[in-house]
Amino acid sequence: YLVVFHILFVLFVWTYWKSVFTLPIQPGKKFHMSYADQERYENEERPEVQRQILAEIARKLPVYTRTGNGGIRFCDRCQLIKPDRCHHCSVCAMCVLKMDHHCPWVNNCIGFSNYKFFLLFLAYSLLYCLYIAATVFKYFIKYWTGELTNGRSKFHILFLLFVAIMFFVSLMFLFGYHCWLVSRNRSTLEAFSAPVFQNGPDKNGFNLGFVKNLQQVFGEEKKLWLLPIASSQGDGHFFPMRALSEARNPLLTNEEQWEEDGIDEEP
Repeated sequence: YLVVFHILFVLFVWTYWKSVFTLPIQPGKKFHMSYADQERYENEERPEVQRQILAEIARKLPVYTRTGNGGIRFCDRCQLIKPDRCHHCSVCAMCVLKMDHHCPWVNNCIGFSNYKFFLLFLAYSLLYCLYIAATVFKYFIKYWTGELTNGRSKFHILFLLFVAIMFFVSLMFLFGYHCWLVSRNRSTLEAFSAPVFQNGPDKNGFNLGFVKNLQQVFGEEKKLWLLPIASSQGDGHFFPMRALSEARNPLLTNEEQWEEDGIDEEP
């Protein structure tokens, strides 16, 4: 029991430490506007011309998501073109790559750099609470049967069991929700507001299938999935999209071509 207890405790502290002290990543320099572009953008008062300026700058960048009105996603406070799935955190006062949410429990912004650590922190916290509740439960039974006579020990057992169960239930719902998000390849922000592409909003725009969705967060090396070691795919600036994958699929392209040929042959 002590060996399992210490292993879970070490994993719990390790993942919590990584979630707290792994700083969120900001977009690279190529997404920041140059001084000349900033002056040209700020001196222009016509909104349609400002949109054209942003579109010209974004042509050289791998940006596919848009605002609700179809414009380029731009951050006025950071003066940069937002990469896909990037959002500005008002608490951290910076744009965060693949921002999920700002977590008050770890006092850090959860994004591309530490989302895996946050998930592992929830998982090991859940196991830790379950282990404590399971080992204390037999003493709780002795309390009700009258085998325990020390009044202080009764209070400690009741308090420890209540706290462990309370945290286990709350963490179970939170961890289950994030597991569902990972399986759909969505962030918390994208679950509430679907990302907008050139063809309109699509809540499944980044959904590549269950296995590939897991690999984006945990990596391809399965032996590293349960360890708090950075193994997520990519650099946080570009993410494969379902629409692009289908467009590049030659089989789907051929099927569309067959349908067009069939329509042309009809009178």
